[in-house]
Amino acid sequence: MLAAAALTFSSGCSSSPAARAAVKPEAKRNNAPDFALKDSMGRTVKLSDYKGKIVLLNFWATWCGPCKIEIPWFVEFEKQYKDKGFAVLGVAMDEEGWDIVKPYVEKHQINYRMVVGTDAVAQMYGGVDSLPTSFLVDRAGRIAATHVGLVSRRDYQKDLDELLGLNKKSAVGGAGVFAFGLGAR
Repeated sequence: MLAAAALTFSSGCSSSPAARAAVKPEAKRNNAPDFALKDSMGRTVKLSDYKGKIVLLNFWATWCGPCKIEIPWFVEFEKQYKDKGFAVLGVAMDEEGWDIVKPYVEKHQINYRMVVGTDAVAQMYGGVDSLPTSFLVDRAGRIAATHVGLVSRRDYQKDLDELLGLNKKSAVGGAGVFAFGLGAR
């Protein structure tokens, strides 16, 4: 079963166009399915453990080129926002499991929590047909945005700023214009 999923992920990883969904209004967000998976130390990790935080839930694999591009961004996001109620949670979909994932995580100094995923968890999230696929989960445990394929760092940054409440409406220029730290005039 995992071999079939790997084949699906492999073709999806290399051929699927990127798709970015803007952050959904709160009323249109669905609950993120909870799961229980093991981290590298054998401890059980549940998505519900992160309730109250903004979570970037990233389905990826060590063999996925676009995933390798995103990982350094996620490492930086973890450093930058961990004190603001944010966490990255990686779900590795490698068929070989920890035998290949743990050395990769150590070599690339990935600073966020990692679990090895299963077909069942991937199905809970709609099948996760392409890697990378990331879900931005709000503080209430609802899916606020979905990113399929390689999406720009700027798009992730924009969504995280919105979910973390870091966007400031500019006093000049009306609603919908963001100051992005330029300060008030």
